[in-house]
Amino acid sequence: MYANTGYLHEIDIDKNDQTQPLVVESCGYYRLVTRPAMHTVRPNGRQDYQMIYVLEGKAHFIINGEKIILHPGHLVCYRPGESQHYSYYGNEFPRIYWIHFSGTEVEVLLNTAGFNPGKSILFPGYHSEFPLLFDQIIWELQAKRSGFSEICCLLLKQLFILISRFSSGTESDLDNGLQRQMEKTVHYFHGNFSREIDIGQYACSLHMSVSWFIRSFRKYTGMSPTRYITSIRLSNARRLLRDSDYSISEISSIVGYDNPLYFSRIFRKYTGVPPSAYRKGQQSQV
Repeated sequence: MYANTGYLHEIDIDKNDQTQPLVVESCGYYRLVTRPAMHTVRPNGRQDYQMIYVLEGKAHFIINGEKIILHPGHLVCYRPGESQHYSYYGNEFPRIYWIHFSGTEVEVLLNTAGFNPGKSILFPGYHSEFPLLFDQIIWELQAKRSGFSEICCLLLKQLFILISRFSSGTESDLDNGLQRQMEKTVHYFHGNFSREIDIGQYACSLHMSVSWFIRSFRKYTGMSPTRYITSIRLSNARRLLRDSDYSISEISSIVGYDNPLYFSRIFRKYTGVPPSAYRKGQQSQV
């Protein structure tokens, strides 16, 4: 299992700090590589709040006695004392972000984001901003530079704002059959993002008009199919720039861009920096 984690106190301390408005205790990222499965069972939950974001693959939860399989773009929030039971399986290639936090402002932030009392699952969709914010929080907790705890709180607040923005009017607007079809489409895009995907042909294979498919997909994910595929490609490109020695041309080809110059333009458009500068910035933080 590959893990990248950061802690406020160097280790995982489970507490509900009510002396401050907001405290980020820990944040991390998991990807199962050689481990076949990972199970977490906490019958009495934790003292703090926990939020889990499914970036890729699948995640299996038992919530209120019901078995639920969540796909990319789903968020789960556990409040203090709530039973936790979830699993990840290596053959489903899960990539998961998680964060623990507490404070007197948390319930207001959760309600604003859409996690009303009794509601533990949201679908803000897949957006490139989410992994970037999680990664920034992890880095701040690891580096512990001046003011890092305050920056972590600001980044978490930004995450809540984006959750609220993207959770409005998504999968709840779709009937069950169309929702399942969009779930299959998300899975297909994640498995084939490196190939050229013709949206018109794909819509035709579903016996849908292009306009209806795009409208339905946007309701489910909050973005167009083309933008969604781009987000997947850029997320994988950032990972390869950070964790591999592949050249930028090689990474361009791996994530589905035949033209490295076009890849660089797209990368800069959505991240604000060219691939070479992003890699250099990541290396300087190690």
